[in-house]
Amino acid sequence: MTRFALTLEYDGAPFAGLQRQANAPSVQEAVEDAVFAVTGQHATLHAAGRTDAGVHALAMRAHVDVETAIAPFRMMEALNAHLRPRPVAVTACAAVGDQWHARFSCTGRAYEYRILNRRAPPTLDAGRVWGIGRPLDADAMDRAAQALVGKHDFTTFRSVQCQAASPVKTLDRITVHRAGERVLVETAARSFLHHQVRSMVGCLALVGMGRWEESRVADALAARDRQQLGLNAPPHGLYFVHAAYPPEDRF
Repeated sequence: MTRFALTLEYDGAPFAGLQRQANAPSVQEAVEDAVFAVTGQHATLHAAGRTDAGVHALAMRAHVDVETAIAPFRMMEALNAHLRPRPVAVTACAAVGDQWHARFSCTGRAYEYRILNRRAPPTLDAGRVWGIGRPLDADAMDRAAQALVGKHDFTTFRSVQCQAASPVKTLDRITVHRAGERVLVETAARSFLHHQVRSMVGCLALVGMGRWEESRVADALAARDRQQLGLNAPPHGLYFVHAAYPPEDRF
């Protein structure tokens, strides 16, 4: 049995999320179908995170276990051939020991949220950014965001469908900066609650538009009440960008 560690890039628009769904297409289903086409074996894809419908990934780490002598490079090429034309690509593939697990060995996850801040709507980036026509104060958003760093009860920023055992999480980093017409929100933590990043971004956008005072983000956090959430950002601006592993578990 060989465990192949994969790095996946995908456009989340046509999928109901990463995790397999009963009656809707998923990234997991697409990759597992490709593995079956290559090896003739039914394998389960395990991933570092579970992105929602419409959320994208630049470097989602995952793994599958199959009995095959195929080399990792050939496996990557074969999977990509069978993934077409679905918008999923394997950008890296390596054989790893069975002690490495894409989800349970992961020590940190990072997301980036992309906002296109201009009067004109997105065209080339449609479905890949959140278009906001009203000017955003990225510096005010960044200042307000710092209240979220650290260990907190993030109930306000947690989906009612969240299945996590506790709303308490430690946010290691969140920064907001402008790059031309784009406002980028970068976040990092060991793990996130369902909709946590999108909920935080939505409230920060209200600060950027001048509809919320900067202090209101801290007030919403302290309230521990989903009713105090100002806005949940749409999924199509969100990207999974990095999964961290201990040095001995990197491939």
